[in-house]
Amino acid sequence: MSTRHILLGLLASGPSHGYDLKRRHDERFPQARPLAYGQVYTTLQRLVRDGLAEVEGTGSDGGPERTMYRATDEGTRELTCWAGEIAPPAPFVTNEIFAKVVVSILADGDPAAYLRAQRAAHMDRMRELTAVKSAKGADLATVLSADFALNHLDADLRWMTTTADRLTTLTAEVDTA
Repeated sequence: MSTRHILLGLLASGPSHGYDLKRRHDERFPQARPLAYGQVYTTLQRLVRDGLAEVEGTGSDGGPERTMYRATDEGTRELTCWAGEIAPPAPFVTNEIFAKVVVSILADGDPAAYLRAQRAAHMDRMRELTAVKSAKGADLATVLSADFALNHLDADLRWMTTTADRLTTLTAEVDTA
């Protein structure tokens, strides 16, 4: 996910300061990794440097001084272009789980035990996500984000089942290579 473009998108609704952008990011993308304040302000500085945002002003409203930022016309054009680009499917999938299965075979470990443990961890996470999306008052962004993660975890589980069924063949191939 592009922090630069997410912040531009949040600025599209009007001028904001970094604190508010961070809060809105964490609300709009509830299952994403929360942004650190330092990352927000560093990204805002780069957006200003690159002409995609500008300082609208500063104010304190009785609290600490806050700088307000707004997207420039160039920033709005870049955001529109980015939002319309198709995200290309990855040509190669690098998967840590697959790498650990192969390494387990290479190191005379127990790849089947690893897959069982990984499956249990995935199932635990799926239960957590199901509870999050089923919670009373869960907003649509939270539900959709949880659904996205659940579908990816489900795909991993199906892959783990297929791989477990093929471990004998995979082990023979890895051992002879």
